[in-house]
Formats: sequence, C-alpha cells, structure tokens
Amino acid sequence: MSFTRRRLTGVIGAAACALAVVAAAGPTQAAPAASGPSGAQPDKDGNVKIQLLSFNDFHGNLEPPAGSSGRLVVDHRLDPGATTPVDVTQDAGGAEYLATTLKKEREGHPLSLTVAAGDLIGASPLLSAAFHDEPTIESMNAMGLDVSAVGNHEFDEGYRELQRMADGGCINDGAGANNQNSCPAGKFAGASFDYLAANVKYRWDTQGHRAGDTILPAYTVKQVGPAKIGFIGMTLKDTPSIVTAAGVRGLDFTDEVDTANALVPVLKRQGVQAIVVLIHQGGVPSPQQWTDPVSGKTFSVNPTYDYTCDKGGSLIAASSPILPIAAKLSPEIDMVVSGHTHQPYVCSVTDPAGKPRLLTSASSFGRLVTDTTLTYNTRTNDILRGSVQGSNVVVDRTQAKDADQTALIAKYKTLVTPIASKVVGSVTADVTRSGNPAGETPLGDLIADAQLADPSTVTNGQQPVIAFMNPGGIRADLTYASSPYGEAPGDITFDEAFTVQPFNNYLVSLSLTGQSIYDLLTQQVTGLNAGAVKTLQVSKGFTYTMTPTGPVDGSVALNGTPIDKAATYRVVTNNFLAGGGDNFAAFTTGTGVYYGGLDIDAFSAYLTSVSPYAPSTPTRISGTVTP
Repeated sequence: MSFTRRRLTGVIGAAACALAVVAAAGPTQAAPAASGPSGAQPDKDGNVKIQLLSFNDFHGNLEPPAGSSGRLVVDHRLDPGATTPVDVTQDAGGAEYLATTLKKEREGHPLSLTVAAGDLIGASPLLSAAFHDEPTIESMNAMGLDVSAVGNHEFDEGYRELQRMADGGCINDGAGANNQNSCPAGKFAGASFDYLAANVKYRWDTQGHRAGDTILPAYTVKQVGPAKIGFIGMTLKDTPSIVTAAGVRGLDFTDEVDTANALVPVLKRQGVQAIVVLIHQGGVPSPQQWTDPVSGKTFSVNPTYDYTCDKGGSLIAASSPILPIAAKLSPEIDMVVSGHTHQPYVCSVTDPAGKPRLLTSASSFGRLVTDTTLTYNTRTNDILRGSVQGSNVVVDRTQAKDADQTALIAKYKTLVTPIASKVVGSVTADVTRSGNPAGETPLGDLIADAQLADPSTVTNGQQPVIAFMNPGGIRADLTYASSPYGEAPGDITFDEAFTVQPFNNYLVSLSLTGQSIYDLLTQQVTGLNAGAVKTLQVSKGFTYTMTPTGPVDGSVALNGTPIDKAATYRVVTNNFLAGGGDNFAAFTTGTGVYYGGLDIDAFSAYLTSVSPYAPSTPTRISGTVTP
C-alpha cells in the first residue's frame, strides 16, 4: 500500500492533522469579493450564501436499487372498500440520477459543497463489491463529492482496506479469485474527496503510527469563495459491535460527543468558526398521522420522506441514538449531517446553549439529497445559525441520466458479467425473509443449511452440527421470476446470490458449550437486543421454543435430543458473529476457532447441490419473540 501525503496527514494525530489539512485546503484569507462569480460576493453586511448538499448510506448502489430499497413514500391513499391506507411511492436512486440531481441543485449556487455521512461502500451490490467497491469511489469522485465521514460498513473489509479506498493502489487478489478483482483496468487512484474518521484511533503504537493517531484525517477545512468551513467526520462509537472484529482489531472508537467537542478549539485556533459535523449515527421517524380526505378518518401510517419535522411531523423518536449526541455537541457546531438508520428527516435540535441547530439525514441508496442553504458572515467568519435551512430532494428517475455515471456503470457491467451471470442453482418459488412469530424465515433456513454443509470449516475431523446466521446479513429475497441476465425463471445467478449475502464474510467453526448456546439464544431478545430483536437463523435438526425473554428451558434440541448444557458442540457461523457482532457475546466464549471459506461461496455451492430448491415452512423455532 502506498502512503500518500493524505495518509501522512491522517496518522500524525488530530491536532497536527488539522494543521496539515488546513494548509492543504487553500489560503486562510478570504478571496477578494470582485474575484468570485456573480452571487459569490459578500453583501454590504459581509454576508454570502453557501449551499451544502448532503447524502448518506449509498452502499455502492451504482444502479437504481430494486424493490422497496428503490422507493420513497410520497403520499398515502385509502382505496374504495379498504379499511387500511396504503403508501403511495416513487422510484428513486441510482448513481446516474444522483449525479444529475446534484448538478441541478448546484445551479444558481456558485458557492456549493457536497458532503456525505458514511457507508458510501460496503453491503454493496455485486457491480461494486466484485471490485472491492473501487467503482463506487470512482463514482463519488465523478459526482464532485468533497467530504465524507466513514461509517461502519467502510470497515467491512478491514481498516487497511478503508485506507486503500482513501489513498488508492491495487491489491493482489488473484484477478477474479473468490469472485473479486481489484483494479481490473490496471489502476485505482483512490478518493479525490476527504474521508474523515475523527473517532477511530490506533490503540497502540504500530509501524508508522502512534497510539491515539487517527486512521484517517479527523477533519478538513474547505475554502469556498470567501468562506472557510470545518468538517468533523465520525462513525458511531458502537461500530466494533456491528463489524467483523478482525477488521478493527487494534483500534479504539471514541465517544462521538467527546471527540467532536475536543476538536472545536483546535479548529478555532486555526481561524475556523464555521463547523459542521458529519456523523454516521441516526434517528428513526415517528409514525405519521394521516387523515383520509374522503372519509375524514385518521390513521397511523409510514411517514412520507419529507414529513418528519420538515413538513409538520414531530421530532424523530425519543429513543433515537442521534438525539443525545446532537443535544450535547458544542454550541460552536453549526449543523449536524447524520446517517446509519437509512431514514429521511430534516429537524431542529436544541444545542447546549438553548439554540436550534439543524439535524439532517437523506434516507439511503442515493434516493434523496438534502439541500441546505446557510449564510456565512465574512466579518465574523461564522455561519449565522438562524439562516440555516434545509429540505430533502427526491432523486427522481424520470430525469436525464448523467453521462459520466452511465459510462462508468457500463464499463463495470462488462467487467463483472462473467462473474455475475453464472447460474449457480434454481428455486421452485420465491425464498423470502418473511418470518414466523419466532423470527425464523425460509431464506434463513436455506442459508444456515448451506453454512452447515460447507466443508471448508471442518478441522481435525470435527464437523459442525449447528449453524447460526444473523438476520441482518440477509439483504434480499431469492425471487423466482427474476431473470437479470435472461436466464430461465427460477434460475439463480451468482449476482442474485450475492445480493442476498453481500458482505464477503468468512465462515468460522468453533466449539460452544450447551450453556453458551442457551446464552446465545437468550441474547437474541435481551441486553442491547431487547429493543430490536435479532432472531438467529438456524440449520436443520436444531429446534427450540422461544419466548420474549429467551428459550424455554429444556426445549433446545439437536435432532430431537435436548442440548446438554455441560456438553460441547461444534457450530459454524460467520466471522462477524464469531467476533461478538450484533451483541452476541456468547460467541466469544467459543474455543477451537477455525476460519473456512467465504459465506457467499458456501451459499452458491449449496444452491448448486440442492437445486431445484423448494422453500420449506419455518418450523425449527416455535413460540414468539413478542411480549
């Protein structure tokens, strides 16, 4: 890996890094008013308008996302004879339309910056993931992205791979081995925008780095006309619990508020008074109360994309993790751009000084752009807080496609076709993520069975007897009618299989006691998972009865025989769960840990072996997780 000047500024510590980034950002003196384009000069009071365009959670969706992931709720209706209203939706998203939207929104705004709040890459469709998300970085460069915080999914392939995304360079991955191919065109320049990770630091001294250094720059300062604006970028401090442990080993993820507030005086010493936080943490909108114009009846419905705060809706749910962060960030911070929850909102949250401060999020997958305007005063070098106004703009698919993005997509579609179009199996009907009352799903059954059958995790003759799969790692259904490459109905291509499991996790076998298995099942509904139940999908032969507080004692069985809490069982899972991801700490008690192959390879190979596959009714987990 090459270490560019950007890398050097990123690892010499937050304060020193700030000096380097400010120096690279251009002169600290405001440009003479006459030198800028019309509309870029300060008025008689020294004020100038700045535009800030923002988005988040793009996840490599170069092509328009399919299904509900590619739609936005824009209204509601109650059909004649119906008792429940339905959502009125609009198709949105995709790099070609996102780039066009950004260009349109910049028109008439000579002073404009474009920023993002993380998860640009990771959990990506095959078109990007097959090339380690290099295509998405190139797409962002072409869109004119200026700054982005890192998100948790930027760590999917480890922090060193994230650093390569920022700096460029190729990796020797076997030119297509394991269905991935770095630098298929011979080079990768890396991000032309600033990737920021203020709260991700080396835990101890390592080669070329000191303990406490950030893995990427903590912040950057952008000169736009006469204005100088500082951006602090962070991911959520809980990132280690939702990514593969090996990818973040040796790193500390510090508190978001403490990190940002400590950087405020550092920025101010450099003459930077205008400060924006980009943070990969977010909120969840409350339900919308919608009144049918015909019957006059009011219903609780899914909020429209522009309802929460912006169009009369209440503030995001009180339990939203972004709220305490936004409320405690220094009053010197003028705006907060958030993400992670894939939700749309433009809200005002009171800062510690009692003043309102804008908090935004633009959904996900490039479906929305938040267009914010603010007034910058060149005499105080600060943003007039009361001037900050924003709204979410739909990335409409009826508009013209951006030619540069179309060319980039065409290039990589050609390169990925040999990998993507290969038929790996077939199904007799849709295999879905729709669960029974206990949370077991037909697709979860299939994936868990595939993991159990994979020979790569057998070590010293020990064959796993139980497989566990996290539900959040199952990203799409297998659809009978889908034929993206003209294959016969029911045929499943590698592309379709990859869309189901896009993380390139490794399968891991380990030994757990029966008691640890009980603990594992209990952790599905307790602790940090109590508010968001995560039902692990399990392999055939493993059964139990679930309650809202955990499994019924004595019900956990393997092939009809109750699990012995004192005995040891060989299990298989992915490396994300094996490292304690999704708050399943019981996995970390395992012994004899052995790494096998990639989960997607196991899944596609199993599909081949059992095709045509007929989905079964979920009966492995009985009971319910609902109180």
